[in-house]
Amino acid sequence: MTWIVLIDLIASFLVVLGALFCLIAAIGVLRFEDVFMRMHASTKAGTLGCGLILCSVVVSVDATAVAARAFGSIVFLLLTAPVAAHMIARAAYRSGARLSDRTVIDERTTDRVMKVAAE
Repeated sequence: MTWIVLIDLIASFLVVLGALFCLIAAIGVLRFEDVFMRMHASTKAGTLGCGLILCSVVVSVDATAVAARAFGSIVFLLLTAPVAAHMIARAAYRSGARLSDRTVIDERTTDRVMKVAAE
């Protein structure tokens, strides 16, 4: 097997894996109940999926400038996505977004209201 075929296989594997994680993020956004769970799904799985797709660009492209931009984009994603998700979740919480029924404890309330799971 030549190196070109091996590199193409690795890049294809990374693209498919990244697309799978992006699909998982989309399904999480559709299925989860409140904004906080949706944000968690979209941030974690979406960032990993985009990062894997950009890793396939790094593997498959011979140009150093393109690989450097892709690597820079990965670093930018890893630095900004969690911070942005935290700020959006904080704004949603302060504006009174509805919590899911499966939420067990709300740590920001003053009386530490705990919901008991009905089983």
